[in-house]
Amino acid sequence: MHEPRDPFRSPRFGQIATFMLLPHVREAAGLDVAVVGIPYDGGTSYRTGARFGPRAIREQSSLIRTWHPVLKVHPFERLRCADYGDIDVVPISIERTLEAIERGVAGIVAAGTTPVCVGGDHSISLGALRAVAGRHGPLGVVHFDAHPDTWDEYFGSKYFHGTPFRRAIEEGLIDPRRMIQVGIRGPLYGPEDFAFHEAHGLEVIRIEAVKEQGLAWVAGKLARLAGGPVYCSFDIDAVDPAYAPATGTPEVGGLSSWEALVLVRSLQGLPLVGCDLVEVSPPYDGPGQITSLLAANLLFEFVSLLALGR
Repeated sequence: MHEPRDPFRSPRFGQIATFMLLPHVREAAGLDVAVVGIPYDGGTSYRTGARFGPRAIREQSSLIRTWHPVLKVHPFERLRCADYGDIDVVPISIERTLEAIERGVAGIVAAGTTPVCVGGDHSISLGALRAVAGRHGPLGVVHFDAHPDTWDEYFGSKYFHGTPFRRAIEEGLIDPRRMIQVGIRGPLYGPEDFAFHEAHGLEVIRIEAVKEQGLAWVAGKLARLAGGPVYCSFDIDAVDPAYAPATGTPEVGGLSSWEALVLVRSLQGLPLVGCDLVEVSPPYDGPGQITSLLAANLLFEFVSLLALGR
């Protein structure tokens, strides 16, 4: 279904490229995979700009060729895949935006289509998780990030980009004992920041363990999630800002771009039912749009994994 003719149509931004020059299809029925943009950054606590992430990632994705030489798959020969366009968010209301995301993604999964969501800040994951769990039940989650995103509230709000996984666990969307966080690092407010993890059984693989134990060791840890549906959420700040500077809350000492690619490939064999990539903030990117380019390649990894799962 990979037809690059007339690839510059989007209902939201006008003349911009679709993801990897895929056709723009607004009807999920008949698709295996729908790439869907969620241009919202009202949940950020520091640098805004992630609302422009879907646009920039689509533009950089036009460089990517369609054969995956490591996974040995041509995903668009196996999958009916299209760019669904963007969900119409509500910039002045995070609650209404989460409702819009849930409705939009629920329509995709109701058609039997797997959503590949492109943010936007990390708050958008809650809306997507509501929709995907509504079809598949409580999910296992692989969460790549510098931050745990399990705080209770910020500035008196229960909804921002640091709370989505706490809310999702409270709502029964995630089985916390089937959730693994990879790449966590940086200063925190105190040891109590991980009290929620200890109470609910979340597994944390800090960046120190990734670097000291190696990527194969991490892959072995992730393999235990194979027994049920899995959702993957990748915050681009899991990657060191030397490789991905364009993000809202950068933390030094992260993954290299190569390590990020290898770790995503290690999800091969897990039953992925949805995924997202979030927190790319193009205004902070360097020459060459290196963060958006990395994000586009990580999305190609997700699509390739979904193709192998067919």
